[in-house]
Amino acid sequence: AAARQHGAALPVLPLVDSVKRVGLDGRALAVDREGLFRAQTPQGARRELLVAAFAALGGPGSEWTDEAALLEAHGVTVATVPGDARNVKLTEPADLEAARAMAASEHGALRLDGDRDADTPRYGNATDRHPFGPGDGLLLGGLQVAGAPRLFGHSDGDVVLHAVADACLGAVGLGDLGRQFPASDPATSGADSAHLLRVVMERVSAEGWRPASADVSIVGARPRLGGKRLDAIREHLAQLLDVPLERIGVRASTGNLSGDDGYGLTISASALVGLVRR
Repeated sequence: AAARQHGAALPVLPLVDSVKRVGLDGRALAVDREGLFRAQTPQGARRELLVAAFAALGGPGSEWTDEAALLEAHGVTVATVPGDARNVKLTEPADLEAARAMAASEHGALRLDGDRDADTPRYGNATDRHPFGPGDGLLLGGLQVAGAPRLFGHSDGDVVLHAVADACLGAVGLGDLGRQFPASDPATSGADSAHLLRVVMERVSAEGWRPASADVSIVGARPRLGGKRLDAIREHLAQLLDVPLERIGVRASTGNLSGDDGYGLTISASALVGLVRR
């Protein structure tokens, strides 16, 4: 209806995460998120407006991140409508798994009715992102990547293990790493993320659950993660989670060389973890 009335429209969600601008020196500066929203898909537009915009500006080499940006550049006013947090954008393979898990949770573990669904598998989905900082010592999934700068963070900055830990905690309703290991606690400064994940596994176990599978997607322009490095990360995750290797998936992407990950300013990791009763 909004697209018919205004010519084009897109769903948006308020930006709830803190937003940082990372300088070339690796320092993070806070960005005021007032008035900032996350754009979702699908986006709607009158056909003739979209066709005209693509004809004028959508040729080879164009770098519009979505149809709304293309339409705006063509002079079309794009209206907004409230989005839905359950509307997961399918860009990376892990996004599809997250959507499947979310669909399953509608009738499963996240909507329990007495003990009827008590043994239904649970799924947690989480993403973590850190900017590059000074010094060497990059850690990804517990693997030290030689010659790559360290990620800036309160602990050791291992985005892979952080995403996996957050996914596990979320699946059993224990919040996230920030709640379990507050930054205000000096003991967590520079902490080994592998140790933090082991503690998380103990707390998940105390709730009566254990990991059954994990799927991780790493996004960043640098360093390039070839098969050997990804296999090493996969093997380490299997050990930490005590899960058979064939139930662990790890992949890497450059993020289409766009955004902070694609520009080499940050690395992000998304994890989908499945839990079953012990």
